[in-house]
Amino acid sequence: MGMKEAYEQKLQAQLDKWSAEIDKLKAEADSAEADVQIDYYKKIEELRSVQFAATNKLSELKNAGDDAWEDLKTGIDSVWDSLGNALKSASAMFK
Repeated sequence: MGMKEAYEQKLQAQLDKWSAEIDKLKAEADSAEADVQIDYYKKIEELRSVQFAATNKLSELKNAGDDAWEDLKTGIDSVWDSLGNALKSASAMFK
């Protein structure tokens, strides 16, 4: 397996983990009191938006040639950092 494929697998695994965490936060929001649900749902919508961007970046990477994927890496790492930080922030909010 090449470096590009290993990187793709690593990103996909992280994205799958984050997706499960967002689903868990959604379940918590569903059972929260009505007055806080709106804030929770807004945060989840923001997370889904960043998750969508991350999914798109991963698709770009998968479609990139072996020579071009290194150029995409910086942008992908930035989106991944954003999603990771947003999830940490949301998790703290739900506690």
